[in-house]
Amino acid sequence: MPDLAALDFGGVSWVGVLFLCAAALLAGTVDAIVGGGGLLQLPALLLVMPGGDVIHSIATSKVVGTVGAAATGFTYSRTTPMDWGTVVRMSSAGFLAAMAGAACASAMPAGALNVVVLVALLVVVGHTLRNPDLGVAERAHGARTWVTVLGGAAIGFWNGLGAPGTGSFLVFLLVGVAGHSFLGASAIAKVVNVATSVGALIFFIPAGTVLWGLGIAMAACNVIGGVVGTLIAVRKGASFIRRIFLGVALALIATVGVKLLG
Repeated sequence: MPDLAALDFGGVSWVGVLFLCAAALLAGTVDAIVGGGGLLQLPALLLVMPGGDVIHSIATSKVVGTVGAAATGFTYSRTTPMDWGTVVRMSSAGFLAAMAGAACASAMPAGALNVVVLVALLVVVGHTLRNPDLGVAERAHGARTWVTVLGGAAIGFWNGLGAPGTGSFLVFLLVGVAGHSFLGASAIAKVVNVATSVGALIFFIPAGTVLWGLGIAMAACNVIGGVVGTLIAVRKGASFIRRIFLGVALALIATVGVKLLG
């Protein structure tokens, strides 16, 4: 097991810590509005590579994501009605699946996963663009229960693997399939994200791969960004979140496409 004291900040300089904290602040703001903050946060960690191994970046990002999503979810719960039935179903399924995903983090073929994600994102963007009113208001949908359970499990597994875009996938599932508005979906996604990140940490913490000093510093900045992003989302409403969602999804497509071409 690695020496946690030696890996507390993973040998990162103060300049590197400030860079990662700035990335966490921005990621928290984006993630609170529509998800996808990991698109900024995880690549920043991988660029600095604290601890000298990818697994430390993945594990530490889960600490940051858990704390940030918890703070954002609390803020949403005070300003936005929450569908707690959906929250419980998705969180339970996602929690268990995230533990499995974390256990498989070093064994899954990244190339195959990138293809699956790219196809899924293209479908997401295409469906959203073809339906201008999608997610502007709540709508009834009879398939909510089983869709949210299966979707929560699949996305939880993805989060456990350390892949970015979990929040965006949750929002799309809740809007495009389960019939929630973008604002309501963003609120639910934050709580579910906490459950999936905690599930992953149950595997990562005993393995000694979390860099606690770095994780706590980044989490504090992520929380500040999350509170700001939540207030922006609640004030601007579903139409604004839809535009941000499309921007994040297109950025994810570009990122995954570059990985596949590289």
